[in-house]
Amino acid sequence: QVQLVESGGGLVQAGGSLRLSCVASGSIRSINRMGWYRQAPTKQRDLVATISSGGRINLADSVNGRFTISRDNAKNTVYLQMNSLKPEDTAVYYCNVQGSYAGAWARAPFDSWGQGTQVTVSS
Repeated sequence: QVQLVESGGGLVQAGGSLRLSCVASGSIRSINRMGWYRQAPTKQRDLVATISSGGRINLADSVNGRFTISRDNAKNTVYLQMNSLKPEDTAVYYCNVQGSYAGAWARAPFDSWGQGTQVTVSS
């Protein structure tokens, strides 16, 4: 119904930058909140950043001042710009999109997750 495709992960040196992208497609009437979560080995999945349909941004304390989240509503895309990367940022990053279905399912909510993209920061 709603598919998310993530891209932009990779290997980067500490202090470097990466930009993640997530494109949503399917039976979408509207998208409300979009965000990014991450999960490191042996750890739980934690919130990184979210952005509402009105542009309100929430950032985890650990990335505040280094990461920026943005969205392109015309493309159903959310971005995560990651600067000043640290080894502790190493994790699988997952895109999350919340909204409502189109057509016969109008106003029915969805909460979709991507497959994840690996980010590795070397020291």
